[in-house]
Amino acid sequence: MNKAQILIVEDEANIRRFVRIALEQEGMSVIEASTLAQARMDAATRRPDLMIVDLGLPDGDGKDLIRDLRSWVYSPILVLSAREREEEKVAALNAGADDYLVKPFGVPELLARIRALLRRSQLVPNVQAASSRVRFGGVSVDLASHEVARDGEVVHLTPIEFRLLTALIRGHGKVLTHQHLLHETWGAAYSDRPHYLRVYMMQLRQKLEQDAAQPKYLLTELQVGYRLAGLEVAE
Repeated sequence: MNKAQILIVEDEANIRRFVRIALEQEGMSVIEASTLAQARMDAATRRPDLMIVDLGLPDGDGKDLIRDLRSWVYSPILVLSAREREEEKVAALNAGADDYLVKPFGVPELLARIRALLRRSQLVPNVQAASSRVRFGGVSVDLASHEVARDGEVVHLTPIEFRLLTALIRGHGKVLTHQHLLHETWGAAYSDRPHYLRVYMMQLRQKLEQDAAQPKYLLTELQVGYRLAGLEVAE
C-alpha cells in the first residue's frame, strides 16, 4: 500500500504541492493534474491506484470528471473540496466518488482516508484492469480522449451527443430509463423532456449506425428508454 500511485487533480499549485509532499513522505508515488482533460488522460495512461479530485477545475466541474471516469475506472476516488454543503457531497458521491473531505483538512485525516480506500480496493481483484477504450459493431470509443470512430473513420460528436453515448456505455447493456438518461446527459431539471432524447438518439444513430432506420446497437425499449447492445472492452 505504501507504494501506491496517487493522481492529484487540483488546479491550485500550493495545494497540490502540500498534498504531494505529505503523500511522498508516506512512500507513495504522485501524479499531478491541474485540469479535467489532463486528469482523464493521466487516468488512462498511468492507471493510478487512487485519485484525489477537487470539484472546482478550470475546464469543468469535478463531478463531471468523476462521472466520466466511472465509465471505465474502478480505482477509489476521494473528493477534496472547499464545498461543504450537504447537497454537494451527495452529488459527488452519487457521481461515483468513494469519499469526501472538506478543505481545510488535516494531513493525518487525509492519510487515514487514503489508507482506508486503498485497503478496500485491494479486496477487489483486477481493480486496474479497466480500459478507457470500448467498441460496439464497427464503432470504437475512447472515453479518456473523447475520440469516436466508425469503421476507422473519425466521427465528430457534439458534447451532448458524447455525454449521451457515455451514459449508455455506463449502462453496460442494461435498459436505461428516459429519466435516467435525461438526468445523466442534461441534468435533473430536464428529467421531464423525453423529446430531447428522441432528437439526440436519432443523431447518434445517423452518425454511428450503418442503417439509422434499423439500428442494431442503439436500441429503443418502448415506453421505457434505451440501451446499447454489443458493447465490448477494446484491447
